[in-house]
Formats: sequence, C-alpha cells, structure tokens
Amino acid sequence: MFNDIGPLELVTIIVLAVLVFGPDKLPKVIQDVMRTVRKIREFSESAKQDIRDELGPEFKDFEFEDLNPKTFIRKQLDNDELGLKEIRNGFDLKKEMAEVTDAVHSRESEAPSASSASSASGGSGGRVDMTKKPEEPRKDDRPPFDADAT
Repeated sequence: MFNDIGPLELVTIIVLAVLVFGPDKLPKVIQDVMRTVRKIREFSESAKQDIRDELGPEFKDFEFEDLNPKTFIRKQLDNDELGLKEIRNGFDLKKEMAEVTDAVHSRESEAPSASSASSASGGSGGRVDMTKKPEEPRKDDRPPFDADAT
C-alpha cells in the first residue's frame, strides 16, 4: 500500500502525527485507524466472496486482479495453448540480423564484379546495379511536382 514512502517521509509523518494528536492520544488514533482498515478489508473480501458465489461454479478460478488490462493481457500471452512461446523461441533476432548483414556484405563485394561483367557484356544480366548514382538534373529541368509537399 505504501511502497513508495521513503524513510525520511515516514519520519515526517510520525513527527506530524505526534504534533497534531499529541503523544497521549496517538496510540488510540493508531488503533482506530487500524480497526477501520481491517473493517474495510473484511468488507472488501466479503463483497468479493458474494460476487464469486453469485457467478457460480464456472467462475470458481475468477480473480478480480484479472480485470486489470495489463494483467489480463499478460495472462493470455503466457497461455501455452496459443503456441506463442514456440513462435517467440523460433524467432532469433540476432541470427536474422547476422544473415541480413552477411547478405549485404556479400552483395557489396559482388556488386563491382557484377557491374564490370555486365558492362563488358553490354547487358544487364537480370541484375539491377544498386551502386549507380542518379543523374544530376540539368539546369533547364524543373523538379517533379509533389502535391504532398505543397
């Protein structure tokens, strides 16, 4: 309940409680607060039990924490019936990236020899030369009209 209260904040609360209620009344105030918290917990548990009883036996494993969307999604994704663990384990990102990197590096090393071979034979040989730079537009040429840019 009070997970984010630090030691300095706790000391400050205690000092304020002593100043507000006084050292004589402070134990009785603490007892009253604890009694109220217990009653609220009992009321909450009885309400949960009443709802479970009303839902019937098909909802015997129903938990109110599952109504939290984050918990619900986590529980559904951890369900083994969907086979998501197999998919997650079958996909190795490092392996995929290594394959792509190898393919890119081998393509770069083959590109100059392929372009020299295609230029020598005069044909494209079914390959597109990706190392070619686009031609510079002439002074008279207008850039193409782009409706999204205007």
